[in-house]
Amino acid sequence: MVSGSIDPAVVSLEGELDLAAAPQLRECLVGLAERGATDIVLDVAQLEFIDSTGLSVLVMALNRTRAAGGSTVLRQPSPSILRLLEITGLLAIFGVEGGPTLDLEGSLTSPGDGPS
Repeated sequence: MVSGSIDPAVVSLEGELDLAAAPQLRECLVGLAERGATDIVLDVAQLEFIDSTGLSVLVMALNRTRAAGGSTVLRQPSPSILRLLEITGLLAIFGVEGGPTLDLEGSLTSPGDGPS
């Protein structure tokens, strides 16, 4: 689902981003690029699983927006999605806003965690 204005375009994802769902997301993102979107926010708060096909669509979106001088940001990733991005090395190249973070030792911390 796409909401708001074209730039940034916010696309909300839920459930699984896998071989079955990836083509639909790819079509949506290509359509946004064709309409001039250069900044995309992928709201992944409700996303439970991503396979390699889904990851390839995310990387495609990142490459397209960067080539157009924009960005792709992942909003509110769950701890499991954040860990997947870290393991695959994609955490270093994607913008991430909200949700848990990884500390220097690779441990997850939630917003508000920290010294009392």
